[in-house]
Amino acid sequence: MPNYASHYSDSRFWDTVRRFAKRAGREVIEEAITLYHCLRDPDTPRWARVTIAGALGYFILPTDLIPDFVPVVGFADDLAAFVAASACVAIHIKPEHRARAQCQMETWFGVRRFWGQA
Repeated sequence: MPNYASHYSDSRFWDTVRRFAKRAGREVIEEAITLYHCLRDPDTPRWARVTIAGALGYFILPTDLIPDFVPVVGFADDLAAFVAASACVAIHIKPEHRARAQCQMETWFGVRRFWGQA
């Protein structure tokens, strides 16, 4: 099994977000950015950072279970990886991580949504 965490870097993450934000969709990008902020938080323990880096590394790699260029479902596996990582590290995802991610969503989607709002 590949070590996806070894493929993670901040610059590659943001490059991937910029290139695929619209195609990946709000749900994928928002979860990715939430995990990014949790990863960067010094309070997040090492094991949780490795888990998050693995999920974000999977997102960065162009070759994954479902190729990203496949219409409609191309990013479904990336979202599944983010949901699994979020479930594993849920106790370390703070409201401010989600709030920061949602503020950044305006950059890519032009609509600001507040955490907890449908």
